[in-house]
Amino acid sequence: MRLGTNRGGPPRRDRALFAELMLDHDLAAHARSAATEGPVFHDRGVPDVMGHLTLCGLPVPAHMDRAAREFRYHRQAFIAPVWPEIFAQDAERRQDLDEARRTPDVMAGVYPAYGYDLIELPRATASERVAFVLERLKA
Repeated sequence: MRLGTNRGGPPRRDRALFAELMLDHDLAAHARSAATEGPVFHDRGVPDVMGHLTLCGLPVPAHMDRAAREFRYHRQAFIAPVWPEIFAQDAERRQDLDEARRTPDVMAGVYPAYGYDLIELPRATASERVAFVLERLKA
């Protein structure tokens, strides 16, 4: 299921339902990566669901909090700053720039609350970002 589309995706106006579907998606991705040899990178993790709820002003249900504490990733998590010069809305990214600007601040509170160390990605080319991530993982 592609969560960001109108074709069979959840109605984003129901933010609590969207959070439940995000959690299902993230738990399935976590299970797939646990069965994979070698490092696996996720573009988001279970704590992002808590960030979504926080950003929307919704309470975090106990089962979601438990999932964020139980289904763990590497302690270091990378966070991308908002980069207005390359920001674009499309069918997959429905956030407007204002909400996108608030998101890293929310995530900067959520991830450490679940025991992760955040590392901010540089505003650089994709290949420079990859090199930055790989270098940090060696350290």
